[in-house]
Amino acid sequence: MTPALISVIVTTYNREDALDAALRALSQQTDKGFEVVIADDGSRDATAAFIAHWRSRMPVPLKHVRHEHRGFRGGEIRNRGIRASAGGLCIFLDGDCLAPAHFIAAHRRLAEPGWFVTGHRILLSEALTATVLAQGLTPERWSVAELLRARAAGGINRLLPTFDLPLGALRKLNGRSWIGAQTCNLAVARSDLDRIDGFDCAYTGWGLEDSDLVVRLIHAGVRRKDGRFATGVLHLWHPQNDRSQLPANRARLDDVLNGDRIRALRGLSLLSDDGAEPSGAALAQP
Repeated sequence: MTPALISVIVTTYNREDALDAALRALSQQTDKGFEVVIADDGSRDATAAFIAHWRSRMPVPLKHVRHEHRGFRGGEIRNRGIRASAGGLCIFLDGDCLAPAHFIAAHRRLAEPGWFVTGHRILLSEALTATVLAQGLTPERWSVAELLRARAAGGINRLLPTFDLPLGALRKLNGRSWIGAQTCNLAVARSDLDRIDGFDCAYTGWGLEDSDLVVRLIHAGVRRKDGRFATGVLHLWHPQNDRSQLPANRARLDDVLNGDRIRALRGLSLLSDDGAEPSGAALAQP
């Protein structure tokens, strides 16, 4: 049974302009049975003030969790978002992704016990992103004709994620594949997140904490359901993140891929209440 309340966990770091567009898109959802949890990876004070201003404008509950900035800690701040959430289904969304009006409704329709749902995205160019943010444009509402014009002008990289097609059983063809699943658009049952102890905070710096989560879900027997042609979002351009920690994170992921471990080494259950990094003294067991 699909949970009555869905929690949308939106990550952000010092991007009030993009977050404004993301919240605007979420405020226009046809399905209002959700809450928004902003998972703030240590933004400046202006972000908290901005979120407080948005709270009175959102037609659904809006929460804000934050820890101090000590580099990219995407896994840990998402865990804090999970802990603050109240929904039975968690949808992870980046704070620079614009969700069409049917986004929540589509994820609710696709939700199924024993399955997580991976969504797709359209990437906007740097130039189009600047125009969208400067002029307050709403590309998540654009018609196919408008998107075609943007594609022809090089403003977006593809069109297919905007189409809505009833794929049926085809959505389950890659149930054991982790490749390509990203937390910019990923829906997981809260009970499954608790079972694997959420994201692994051992991953620091950009990269692969989402792959680790998906691999451990699959180890736990949760299967992948493809959300393409139903749950596509538009992803605003941003500069490339520092990837200096990627080799170390790749080694961590290889270790998970080569074994059968389910629970995070430093996961949701080890979070401290003061925003400090989870202790590594107690390591999770398979």
